[in-house]
Amino acid sequence: MKATVVLTALGVVLAAQAANAQDMMRDVDLTSPAMTSAEMSRAEVETMLAGASAAAPADFTGKRLSGLDLSGLNMSGAILRAARLNKTKLAGAHLDRVILDQAWLLEADLTGASLRGANLFATQMVRARLDGADLTGARIAADLTGASLVGASIAEARLGADMRNQSMGLMRAVLRSANLTGLNARDADLSRADLEFASLKGADLTAASLKGAQLGGADLSGATVIGTDFEDADLVSTRLVAPIGLDRAKNFDKAKNRERLIRQ
Repeated sequence: MKATVVLTALGVVLAAQAANAQDMMRDVDLTSPAMTSAEMSRAEVETMLAGASAAAPADFTGKRLSGLDLSGLNMSGAILRAARLNKTKLAGAHLDRVILDQAWLLEADLTGASLRGANLFATQMVRARLDGADLTGARIAADLTGASLVGASIAEARLGADMRNQSMGLMRAVLRSANLTGLNARDADLSRADLEFASLKGADLTAASLKGAQLGGADLSGATVIGTDFEDADLVSTRLVAPIGLDRAKNFDKAKNRERLIRQ
C-alpha cells in the first residue's frame, strides 16, 4: 500500500510539473527509502525475468530496485516504467527495447550496457554512467545532466523535441555538463537538445541534427561534423577547435552567435 501511495504521488508530481517535467527532483525526497532502497533481491529479479516471454515481458513498473547489483542481466524487453534504480549497477546488462519511461536512474552504472531501441521518456538519469553503452535507435527524452557517455553510441537515436506533440512541455534530452567524449552520434536527432557545457571532444556527429540545440559553453574540439545540421543552434562560447568537415556541415551560416565561437 505504501509503495502504491508513493508511486501515485510521483505520478501526481509528473503531471503537475508537466511543463517542466525534467526538473522534478526538487519535488521528491531523494533520501527517502522509496528512492534509495530495494524491495526485491537480484534472485527475485532473475526469477521474474526467467518467467517472461515476448508476449508477456517482465513488468517491474514502480518497483524499488535502487542499489541492487543487476550487472550482466538480460532484461531485454522488460517494462521498468516509473521504477527506481538509483545507484543500481547495470554494467554490461542487456536492456534492448526496455521501457524506462519516468524511471529514476540517478547515478546508476550502465557501463557497457546495451539499450538498443530502448524508450526513455521523462527518465531521470542525472550523473548516470553509460561509458561504452549502446543506445542505437533509442528514444531518449531524459535528464542526463552530468552523466558520462564516453565512447557510447546514440547513433540513429532520437533525443530531440517532438514539436508535433508538446502538450507536456518541451520534452527533449538534457545533457548539460555531460561527458560525451568520443560519442558516436551519427544520424542522431539532437534537435533542441540541451548540451550546454557538455564535452563532445572527438565525437562523431556525422549527419546528426543539432537544429535549435543549446551548445553554449560546449566543447566540440576535434568533432566530426560532416553533414551536421546547425540551423538555429546556439553557439555562444562553444569551443569548435579543429573540427572535421565543418565546410561540409549543413546550415552552419544559420546558427546563432557564431561570432562568439571559440576557435582556438
